Amino acid sequence: MAIDAAILQRFLKEPSPDAWRLVIEQAIAIASQPLGTANAPGEVTRRDREIGTLDLFLSACGWDLWREFGSAVERTSERLVRWWAEPYSAKAVLILDGLSLRELPWLIEGAQKRGFTLHGVTAHASELPSETNAFARALGFSSRGQLQNNGGGGNHKLTPARTECVDLPWKDCADLIDATPNWIFWHPWPDSRVHDGAGAGQGLDTLTRDVAERLSSDEFWGFVDRLAIGRRVVITSDHGYAATGLFFDAGDEQAAFLRTTFKSGRFVAGQHDPGPFLPPVALPVHTAHGPNLLAVGRWKWRNQGGYPTLAHGGASLLEVLSPFLEITK
Repeated sequence: MAIDAAILQRFLKEPSPDAWRLVIEQAIAIASQPLGTANAPGEVTRRDREIGTLDLFLSACGWDLWREFGSAVERTSERLVRWWAEPYSAKAVLILDGLSLRELPWLIEGAQKRGFTLHGVTAHASELPSETNAFARALGFSSRGQLQNNGGGGNHKLTPARTECVDLPWKDCADLIDATPNWIFWHPWPDSRVHDGAGAGQGLDTLTRDVAERLSSDEFWGFVDRLAIGRRVVITSDHGYAATGLFFDAGDEQAAFLRTTFKSGRFVAGQHDPGPFLPPVALPVHTAHGPNLLAVGRWKWRNQGGYPTLAHGGASLLEVLSPFLEITK
């Protein structure tokens, strides 16, 4: 897909918050179109490559926008805190770990088909780097695991709430939901599946089939239905993931730098040399989570330990954008 010339001009000329808003709108428009189970693997791959055109722009000539990402795009953690302060009598947050924009069609269609009112569909920024513990800390938890068995406590930013984090089938998750007005439920899927399939050559294909089955199931929507009884619900994630198996091979010098710096990862903590390359292949960021160096764009490189076909932690759109759906029933 080629970027429309008028849109490209807006990317280059508008202030960073407006340019990022337009980038995100374009990515959501591509990712959120209805999907069928039969054609999902091929169609998700096609859409991934189409969003890759936006990534190419951002890494090739719009890299200054990446420098502004942390300040120009509201983080999911910030949006949740604002939403939690709204005067709803009862509310629930469902965090599906690693959920990306690719999964939007199943959530939108499923909600509409099963009688939910969809109040909004958008996307917000992950923490940088796009890691689970960084998101947990941004919400005031020590880690994701703290939420297990109502262990969230009263010092986090979404109080008062009953909390849970457990990797159980949806039906068992539904059985855990009691009459407590406010809930935060963090489920390790699909991130658990991302890492299970990260080394497989068909990682995205396998994950897409699993997503189609799970997010179309009566069990999943029965769980959401239980969570939505008397509550306004947000479905979101801590971060997305990159289908790095679809990425391009970096040139020899860039690949050597990326391999030495990141090994098989997408970021490294601390202050590091971002290299001499223009356009850059690495981006230094300094956030509340400390200094980090992130891999930028859609490059992959050979590494002795292999390079995963699914990963997160770097700077590409499907890694750093988290869906944000608000529903009631």
